[in-house]
Amino acid sequence: MPIVRSISASLLATLGLLPSPTSAQSPKELPAGVEQIIPRGAIPAVFEPHFVPAHQAEIPDGAWVLGVVVDGEARAYSLNLLNRHEIVNDQIGEKAFAAVW
Repeated sequence: MPIVRSISASLLATLGLLPSPTSAQSPKELPAGVEQIIPRGAIPAVFEPHFVPAHQAEIPDGAWVLGVVVDGEARAYSLNLLNRHEIVNDQIGEKAFAAVW
């Protein structure tokens, strides 16, 4: 059974976990032990997320969130949302970042 099931080879190479594809290895070839479940780009990322105060958020009180604090500013991303999108591209001040689930 493959250890990595849902991360594409190009993402692993980008993260430095695999060598970048060479002319001998096409980008569509997957390394041994990697199985691609869905095609690259099939899960849409969230760009320019909309935020509301916590008391206005339409998520259950017991729902899990992924929290981020940058330069003293806190953000919370609903895991229910991230289960469908997996990546939120956001920015606080001049610092751009991705919240990944």
